Amino acid sequence: MKKIFLTVIAAGLAVMASAQNTQEAAAAAAAALSAADDVPVPVEKPRYWTNTILTNINFGQTYLSQWAAGGYNNVSLAGNVDASANYAKDKLIGTNRLQLDYGFLYSADKPIIQKNKDRIYLESKWGYETPVKNLAYSGSFDFKTQFGNNYDYKTPATAKDADGNVIEPSTRDWENARVLKSGLFAPAYVNVGIGALWTPAPWFSLNVAPISGGAVIVGIPDLRYTYGMALKENDSADARKQANADRNFDLFRSVRMEFGAQIKADAAWVINDAFSYTTQFTAFYNYLTPKVEPRLTWDNKVFWKLAKYFALTVSTNLIYDPCVLVRDTTRDGKADTKGVQFREFLEFGFTYTITNKK
Repeated sequence: MKKIFLTVIAAGLAVMASAQNTQEAAAAAAAALSAADDVPVPVEKPRYWTNTILTNINFGQTYLSQWAAGGYNNVSLAGNVDASANYAKDKLIGTNRLQLDYGFLYSADKPIIQKNKDRIYLESKWGYETPVKNLAYSGSFDFKTQFGNNYDYKTPATAKDADGNVIEPSTRDWENARVLKSGLFAPAYVNVGIGALWTPAPWFSLNVAPISGGAVIVGIPDLRYTYGMALKENDSADARKQANADRNFDLFRSVRMEFGAQIKADAAWVINDAFSYTTQFTAFYNYLTPKVEPRLTWDNKVFWKLAKYFALTVSTNLIYDPCVLVRDTTRDGKADTKGVQFREFLEFGFTYTITNKK
């Protein structure tokens, strides 16, 4: 009997010990879970910038052999960079865009390489939201020029040898006959404006800046007349040629200040990752010359990605500037006229895009 009693006591003690171990295990598990809850969960930092860089390299070529209709063999090479950096945080928004274009053309009828694309365009718009829906206070900046000198290549006069045979013009003859049309900071357009930005839809924005200050810079003396700058009395032909050779920059003669109002409308339709269309219309009215028409520009670009690394691009640029003489650069003004400037490019080539998304 005593043996049975001791056995029961031992079994009870074993059960109590097992229960205590179970409680301790449960407590340890609960403590571990509590400690796990205290470990901070990594939180991804918000991205306020969205950046995109679109690059294109386009090549064109024409070959003719005994072609009855005529024409010239030619090759062309052009590159384009279209970069944007957009910002959005709380009530502050910003859009920034840089466009670079540069290209060459060689045609068999001229023994020289000609430039057919040359453009630098930087623009920046910043807005701070107002209590009115889709309306923000805005500040804007834009800058436009080109990388280097661009020429209009006139056909040089031909000469004959003693036997009466025509002597083909040399490369030097073509260079001497060319007419300078533009250059780095000749012209360059700078504009800074304060106003309001209206964005009724993600694809459309309208920036109205009734207070805009700008400058037209023409650093090459021979081109000042073409771009609406009156020549000074002492700007003789010899003095201007010497200034061109020395590349002297005279601030008072090279800059025409402007003060007025600017309206800029932007629209962008992105159908999918392969097709997009962007357009921008800008009008600037100069308060300092109230009787002169406003300066108008309209840029369009269609981008169609046909394969992973190949795309078709169509771009147009239209300009009406009442201060620019578009036909001739002679000083007498008889052949000078105001008019609409227009250019169009249809290009196919290699494309690559670098982007980071929110």
